[in-house]
Amino acid sequence: MERILENPFMKELQKWGEQIGKNKFLSALQSAMMGTLGIILVGSIAQILMVFLGPTLLKIISDKGIVYNSLNYIYQFTMNLMSLWIVALFAYNYAKKLSLKAPLMNILDALVCFFLVVGSITVNRNGQSSIDMTYLGTQGMFIGFLVVFLSVQIEKIFQKNNIRIKMPDVVPPFLGESFSALLPLLFSTVVFSIIVGTVSAISNGKYTLASGFTMILSYPLKTLTSVPGIIILCTLASILWCFGIHGTMLISSIVFPLSVQAIALNAAAHAAGHPMQFYPVFLYAGLSMVGGTGNTLPLVLMGCRSKSEQIKSISRVSLIPGLFNINEPVAFGMPIMYNPILCIPYVLSVPVVMLLTYFGYKTGFIQVPWILIPPMLPLGFQRYLEGLKWQNAIWDYLMLIPTTILYYPFLKIYEKQLLKKEHQKKNN
Repeated sequence: MERILENPFMKELQKWGEQIGKNKFLSALQSAMMGTLGIILVGSIAQILMVFLGPTLLKIISDKGIVYNSLNYIYQFTMNLMSLWIVALFAYNYAKKLSLKAPLMNILDALVCFFLVVGSITVNRNGQSSIDMTYLGTQGMFIGFLVVFLSVQIEKIFQKNNIRIKMPDVVPPFLGESFSALLPLLFSTVVFSIIVGTVSAISNGKYTLASGFTMILSYPLKTLTSVPGIIILCTLASILWCFGIHGTMLISSIVFPLSVQAIALNAAAHAAGHPMQFYPVFLYAGLSMVGGTGNTLPLVLMGCRSKSEQIKSISRVSLIPGLFNINEPVAFGMPIMYNPILCIPYVLSVPVVMLLTYFGYKTGFIQVPWILIPPMLPLGFQRYLEGLKWQNAIWDYLMLIPTTILYYPFLKIYEKQLLKKEHQKKNN
């Protein structure tokens, strides 16, 4: 194992992983994603209430009534404006990471530019204006990332070169910040207007910047998130974890937006009474379905009765977090990282759970997700609330069987090693 770790390739890979973890753009993106959990939760609750109380199940309220419409408005203005909220939070966090003076103003800059890119306006015969919301929901997230990057970087350049409208010191700070943001905002709007106009002219009006960017991006992402692609990606993430590289973080920035988009498409299909579809990105759940990345809950459950004091103590501390899919205590404490014995089932559990889950989806035993539910719920809860089917609730528990079979022999080997060390330590 030491020879593998000393390999130049592994050293470079570790350095690369550390650099990714310190990258200000990606860390700001992660903060923005985590910041939307409250919005996701409120939208999810509204959606679940619409299903339970509405015509689909209990038939307590009509889909044309005030209560149903009020719940639908909550859903529409949370989930269906997701790109807006992510752009706002992303711009703020990214500006803070770059130590810009007025990160709140960067929210306004990014939102204005984002609307320029995705918010096309139409006017009907009665003179009423409306904004196309296609890319204000989940479909606009990736172009939103580009907008945030460019708008914040423009602000950084202006701040670095002290290009701003200076106000007297007696002017209140918020007013001074507003004037300081004027020139970078003006420049950003001009840049994005030129880009939008150029794309429209080159494509003869066939594509906007948003639709063209989405079309180009779709080709590599389709390959990446095919069934084989997503399994390889998640397995690679677990392998990287074994060497101390946060593999989940490396792929989550790509996979999470795609998951949100796929669930939103199924939500729209369900609302319209159309069949919902399986998307390979749903298999991402298999990376951490049973106790966190590497599906470590079986290891913890068995470890609670281990003869080794080290394994037993770490397992007991890790049990409650593991039920909520949090497994840092066992990953760092057992440890799993840099442990060639436990890394084998840690890695193998991922493709096994993903393939079994794929079989579950394709046979119709479990329902594909159509409600976006925040993670960190107790085992089985998230899966059930995503699809509102009882089989989903028990699927996580069923996955304990193959993962327990995988972990058991390796735990016993590791336990034997530790018992020998513990016995020698007592005798000394």
